[in-house]
Amino acid sequence: MGRVVLVTGVAGSFASRVSRALAELGADGGVDRVVGLDLRPPEGDLGGVKFVRADIRTPVVAKVIAVEEIDTVLHLDLAPAEGRGSGGAKERNVIGTMQLLAACQRSSVVSKLVLGSTTAVYGSSPRDPAMFAESASARGGIRSGFPKDAVEVESYVRGFARRRPDILITTLRSAQILHPDIDTPLRSYFNTPILPAALGYDPRLQFLHLDDALAIATQAVVSDRPGTFNVAGDGVVLLSQAARRLGRPVLPLPPVGFASAAGRVIRSLGGEMSPDLHRLLTHGRAVDTTALREIFGYELQHTTEETLEEFRQAQRPGVLAVLGGAR
Repeated sequence: MGRVVLVTGVAGSFASRVSRALAELGADGGVDRVVGLDLRPPEGDLGGVKFVRADIRTPVVAKVIAVEEIDTVLHLDLAPAEGRGSGGAKERNVIGTMQLLAACQRSSVVSKLVLGSTTAVYGSSPRDPAMFAESASARGGIRSGFPKDAVEVESYVRGFARRRPDILITTLRSAQILHPDIDTPLRSYFNTPILPAALGYDPRLQFLHLDDALAIATQAVVSDRPGTFNVAGDGVVLLSQAARRLGRPVLPLPPVGFASAAGRVIRSLGGEMSPDLHRLLTHGRAVDTTALREIFGYELQHTTEETLEEFRQAQRPGVLAVLGGAR
């Protein structure tokens, strides 16, 4: 028998794609049914996915798991705040996860939980190692925002694992997907015509290709891959390199007060900047994906540099690229 999968946060641009990919596998691919849960309906067609409109922060999620006889949960309803607000995002991230775990704990059918986490759990600080392994923790501490939410969520999942050792748990700590159609803070940042940057810093960045992200999430659902795994394209790209390849001019700003100054600049250009992005754009972050290859068993198909190049090809040329072409 195939799996009956619940995907949380299915209205998200990535979660909706994962849901469709799982539904398309069908029984022959190991998936009988896919149920997508979110408070808002997805914008596109979910194909064979059954959509349930419900708030993950309420006990309704337990009824969905029971009624639909869910045996596998793919938790993707973990996301940074949009713009300047963070209160609602924290409730969804933390309270929503607590409700979901409580529902899974009461279920006698759920046998697998896949958590879509983030490399933000490692933070960003000047004391960071060249590469974070899964056993590492944030060197500079994490005190607020989306990274703190992710750390709390992973802590709750570890506690859940102790209470229900019979449930297989996979945690995917993913770098941000860089793709024109996937809503991430870095996509929004790189879409602005001018890129604010902290003066004196040139952070190392990693990106995740959409195809790799879909394949890894799907494999985690249909196969048994217990453990915690870093997920990011191999290699790093400096912010200055990314800006140059995208043809975007960089606006240097003082590092003290960079977050508020950069936010004002991007809002003046008609965009929004995630409240937690400034530390990544100052100190950067890179992770080691050895465990993904050697233990999880997945060989990444796209490097960070290749992912950036595909993103560049899908964008309108930046002003520097246009001027360079004119010369």
